[in-house]
Amino acid sequence: MSSEKLCWLDIRSAGKARQAIVEEALHQRIDGIVAADPADLEGLPPTVTKVLMPPAGKQPASYGSAGVVILAGDASARARAAEAAPDVEFGRLVEITDAESLDAAIEAARIERWSVLEFRDPTKIPLEIVIAAAADADGAIITMAKNTEEAAVIFGCLQLGSDGVLMPGRSVGDATALKATATGGTGELLLVELEVTAVAHIGMGERACVDTCSYLGKDEGILVGSHSKGMILCVSETHPLPYMPTRPFRVNAGAIHSYTLADEGRTRYLSELRAGSKVMAVDTKGRTRTVAVGRVKIETRPLISIDAVAAGGQEVNLILQDDWHVRVLGPGDAVLNSTELRPGDRVLGHLPTADRHVGYPIDEFCHEQ
Repeated sequence: MSSEKLCWLDIRSAGKARQAIVEEALHQRIDGIVAADPADLEGLPPTVTKVLMPPAGKQPASYGSAGVVILAGDASARARAAEAAPDVEFGRLVEITDAESLDAAIEAARIERWSVLEFRDPTKIPLEIVIAAAADADGAIITMAKNTEEAAVIFGCLQLGSDGVLMPGRSVGDATALKATATGGTGELLLVELEVTAVAHIGMGERACVDTCSYLGKDEGILVGSHSKGMILCVSETHPLPYMPTRPFRVNAGAIHSYTLADEGRTRYLSELRAGSKVMAVDTKGRTRTVAVGRVKIETRPLISIDAVAAGGQEVNLILQDDWHVRVLGPGDAVLNSTELRPGDRVLGHLPTADRHVGYPIDEFCHEQ
């Protein structure tokens, strides 16, 4: 199994949008373009793997410029094809519908350079069995997915995941979405050091704890702020506390009016998060990933207001539960108790550049105070 996840985009049903879809795929550095006709692979640069996947039972007269050819059927047919085209890598297509075809998929995954697997049933247990059985094999398992939601599940099976996903490219945007799914994250954010300028106890109010469906790291949390253009990195409850167990899925995030970064580049109010919502987890290096929310606990608690300023003068505010065990992250992975912050202390934050309208970035005048 490989740690590098491969993205193959299938243009066999792309229709009139084929050229635009291919151009986007090349821009996104998609690993392989899959076509049924060798002519559709002509002219592609050497940076992408040209994969020919002819219809079942049809043997093309020529492989053209294809570097990989995926064929269904028995091993003898592929052996004859490989002997006739020594410069081409051959792989096997297996459709899994029952126990017998599952055994064939396991065999292919163990011995073939490329195994393209198509599972007809929605369960992913057969894929898990193939991945486990071929964990030490040298070849690559490419699993067919209908969309990016299924691709994400395939990449995560048994935590190892399939070596790659073959997904149809039906419209512009599919290549970008598939590539983002393969990376398992949403890229990186620029984190900056902020200097605390004031800390004030402001009385009672409602705060939200965000419980995620994923374990969060010791240097990981979510960005929260009173204003859309300035947020502070609130750490998860992964660090020991004297009176309660750690909860490495929870971020005691702040007052209900606060913004946090979610999926698709949006901000969301903590108060509108629900089970099944998505938020962006961020570590102290700025690396991000999208995680699902399992629960949000909103309760009345005493609150503390923290003001900070960036080197360029931009002001940031965060309102948290006024309690020692609520923490934020600072430079060098420092875990800082919010009630012990003093002017001059430094915390980590992020300064989004765009204003927001219903959570989406927009270039318009907007003053927050």
